[in-house]
Amino acid sequence: MKQVAPLRYDVIFKKAFSVPEIFTAFVRDFVGIELEIDTVEKDKVYDPPLGNVATKFDLYAEDQKNRVIVDIQHVRFPDHYHRFLHYHCAALLEQVVKSKDYRPRLKVFTLVVLTSGDRHKEDISIIDFDPINRKGKPVGEIDHKVIYICPKYLEDDTPKEYREWMEAIEDSLDEQVDESHYTCPEIHRVFELIEKDKVTPQERAKMFDEHAMEEVKQEKFQEYREEGRKEGLKEGKEVGLKEGAEMSARHLLSFGVLTEEQIAQATGLTVENVKVLS
Repeated sequence: MKQVAPLRYDVIFKKAFSVPEIFTAFVRDFVGIELEIDTVEKDKVYDPPLGNVATKFDLYAEDQKNRVIVDIQHVRFPDHYHRFLHYHCAALLEQVVKSKDYRPRLKVFTLVVLTSGDRHKEDISIIDFDPINRKGKPVGEIDHKVIYICPKYLEDDTPKEYREWMEAIEDSLDEQVDESHYTCPEIHRVFELIEKDKVTPQERAKMFDEHAMEEVKQEKFQEYREEGRKEGLKEGKEVGLKEGAEMSARHLLSFGVLTEEQIAQATGLTVENVKVLS
């Protein structure tokens, strides 16, 4: 067993996956493309920004020979489906600025790795930009894709080429991995890079900062949860428990901070019930 720093930390994830050989192997197994790159940019931004909102790509690489852009996003947000779709579209629009028509010169693939999971509890979800006909067959015009990857929800039929990477990411979260379980050489390279003894003081400080920020978020969640519970109980005494839970949920929704899954957890309602109330 090897002691490792968890890949849930942004600084650790970027340390490993910014290595070109690891980045290209990951992309190869999830997208089926062999990239030819020398560098992977961290925290890539477009200057000047496109539109009125600046975008930042956690990891970003361009393969000019094979005409491909790939970015990997790691940090989870309540709006990550919409956020990273926006970022993906920004990568398309940035090309059009320099193009003679609306066809981007480079294909764009966005991989979103959600180490904390997701309320839909799917192992892989894909936004495929290629049009499909009435019978569901792709027409083969557009290659761009956004792929959401949730290692926490591996299934028996998760494709083999994805499985080992997802298992490795999830395996790191308890800070120890069994290397003998993995055959991919690039995954072994990941484990070498994130070995606990190789974490620098600067990286450890960033890990502490990330951990502290997560604790603040959890404290805020508990505050909103308790405030919403009290408000719902106060109003719900006269109308019953279910109605009181719904009132609590509406109160939490009004803050605009918590996800539907978090509100469902706080109130005892189902996610579907919360969606109806939103």
